[in-house]
Amino acid sequence: MSDFVTDIAQLESLYGTPGEASLVKVAREMTPCYRAWIMAARLCIVTTVGPEGTDASPRGDSGPVVREMDPQTLALPDWRGNNRIDSLRNIVADDAGVGGRVSLMFMVPGSNNVVRVNGRARVSVTPKLLASFEQSGANPRSVILVRIGEIYSQCARALIRAETWAERDAPADLPSVGDMLREMTHGQIDGGEYDAVWGARAAKTMW
Repeated sequence: MSDFVTDIAQLESLYGTPGEASLVKVAREMTPCYRAWIMAARLCIVTTVGPEGTDASPRGDSGPVVREMDPQTLALPDWRGNNRIDSLRNIVADDAGVGGRVSLMFMVPGSNNVVRVNGRARVSVTPKLLASFEQSGANPRSVILVRIGEIYSQCARALIRAETWAERDAPADLPSVGDMLREMTHGQIDGGEYDAVWGARAAKTMW
């Protein structure tokens, strides 16, 4: 037997079938729960793909880290950094007329949940758009416009294992995964029951 997984069938046999909740939680545009969660996030990790490989970069702001332009479009201002512009290079190089491949991973301090967005991005330098993000007399030099392909919540076990922060510090009105599942299944999944039992279930399957 090889020490490496070399095909998808082998990989799937190793991990088994994903649970229902991990599949039904996927949205194709902003929903009330995902909107509330993402607007509470001041930090996200942006991952891009380019000819030289991949790049992941943290992005933060004093308020919501992105702006919703419409239910399928998010705007991420590119504030001052080290001018390597690795993420922007990748987006431009990977564009192919439909936008560069991009993933956003949103985090809210105090919550062990993470919300992820996968989609396509383009780099805008529209003066009116840049000016709309003005902070203390400064504008971003560009804005990343992300066309949403999918939105979903990430399993919380990674942040729990890492003891990233105390969950009691999360905003009281932050939607839970149960809220998201109730919304995405139109009430077929009891979100309150899901949240009530998830902690104990996760504790038994943490490792």
